[in-house]
Amino acid sequence: MTAKTWRRARQAVQILAAVLFVYLLLGTRQGLPTFLPHDLFFRLDPLAGATAMLAGRRWIAALALGVATLALAALAGRAWCGWLCPLGAALDWTRPRRSREGDPRGNWRSVKHGLLLVILFAALLGNLTLLVLDPLTLLFRTMTAAVLPAVNALLTAAESALYAIGPLQRPLEWVDGVLRGAGLVGGEPAFQQGIVLALVFAGVLALNVIRPRFWCRYLCPLGALLGLVSKASLLRHHVDADACVACGKCARACPTGTVDPARGYAADPSECTLCLDCAAVCPTNAVAFRWHLVPADWREYDPSRRQALVSLGVAVAGVGLLRAAPAARRDHPRLIRPPGARENGLLDKCIRCGECMKVCPTSGLQPSLDVAGLEGLWTPVLVPRLGYCDYSCHSCGQACPTGAIPPLSLDDKRQAVIGVAYIDENRCIPWADGGDCIVCEEMCPVPDKAIQLDVQTVTRPDGTVAEVRRPRVIRERCIGCGICEYKCPLNGEAAIRVYAP
Repeated sequence: MTAKTWRRARQAVQILAAVLFVYLLLGTRQGLPTFLPHDLFFRLDPLAGATAMLAGRRWIAALALGVATLALAALAGRAWCGWLCPLGAALDWTRPRRSREGDPRGNWRSVKHGLLLVILFAALLGNLTLLVLDPLTLLFRTMTAAVLPAVNALLTAAESALYAIGPLQRPLEWVDGVLRGAGLVGGEPAFQQGIVLALVFAGVLALNVIRPRFWCRYLCPLGALLGLVSKASLLRHHVDADACVACGKCARACPTGTVDPARGYAADPSECTLCLDCAAVCPTNAVAFRWHLVPADWREYDPSRRQALVSLGVAVAGVGLLRAAPAARRDHPRLIRPPGARENGLLDKCIRCGECMKVCPTSGLQPSLDVAGLEGLWTPVLVPRLGYCDYSCHSCGQACPTGAIPPLSLDDKRQAVIGVAYIDENRCIPWADGGDCIVCEEMCPVPDKAIQLDVQTVTRPDGTVAEVRRPRVIRERCIGCGICEYKCPLNGEAAIRVYAP
């Protein structure tokens, strides 16, 4: 096949990989099976797998598939970045036609290697905070907490507006059924950090204006890992010196700016994503991809001993500061973790992927920003006012790819205590106003009822005397599911709140 045909093939594979990513993303939902594991892309992520195993000091069989991605890099360089990475595809599709060529002054490409080394050293110390920069966790988290909820809201609003038109009602009912089956509407998901995550992702895309694939060139830690393996890749960029006319078209077409005119228009295999744009624009067919057995030269921006030592120092200092922070000394009272996660040591296993949040049927699991401290950035916490822990659901543990949330059986999950409810008598309707309200007791799913009603004679604010059923929490029965707080009819802060155990 010609270079242009191969490039079209790459673009087709990019589209298929992106569609598969979205398909599996939508499939991460109760009752929506897929023919492949929902967390397939995370299993293929060698950075997530290696760091989760290092931090957790254990073998995670499901994440061993990342070895296949490393093998691909050893065979064909950073083909993952140019052909299969969904974030890379998004960067290609949003890349402006005109952007600056070349690199900024300084070894900017070394930044991603520094980030990679800091992430690996921190993982050795049991910290996974910087995995928020892994491209797959970044994209999945953004889609889960920002993009899909926004799409859901827009589609629901459009359906509601159009349903008032009589002839459109039946077609809309059919469309609604299709959209619900695909997981695009229904449930009204809401996430506290949706706007923050959307802005972070928008910033990654906006960097394309400065340089094409800015993220891949200078910041991506997964790309840095694959690039190091690609130094010894077998299939690499090759220039026929006799056929090359030094027109410079290949250098201008290269989205990662790795085709170097000063080196005879050769490309560094650790930076080349095998996009084939250079071969497609070459007027003399001087550019090809051939087999090489000798590893590529080490460049000035590749990791050095000094950078490794500096990265080790940064990792040690950073983890030390995080462990010395107040959040590490005493948990926030509202730090309510998924069932079994607190006892399982969530912080040294959670890769911040967002799978648990996507599968949560009530959107109760939210990406933490403050209650878990900086070390727990974007790890899952239950926010009962937004959604409760469903008594009949244990999906978060089944979906977690690293076991940070243990895969408890439904019976064991129902026994797991994640918090305890407390009643604010100054806000509770029966306590403060002598009114009738038994919502929390009615909603409590525990068989023996963790909330009981005591009949008391009270004098209401208007002077009347009445018998009122006042709720009381039996704390040894409460599991902290939060449905009482979620269903509390008061506006704003609930009169019954769940706190960390």
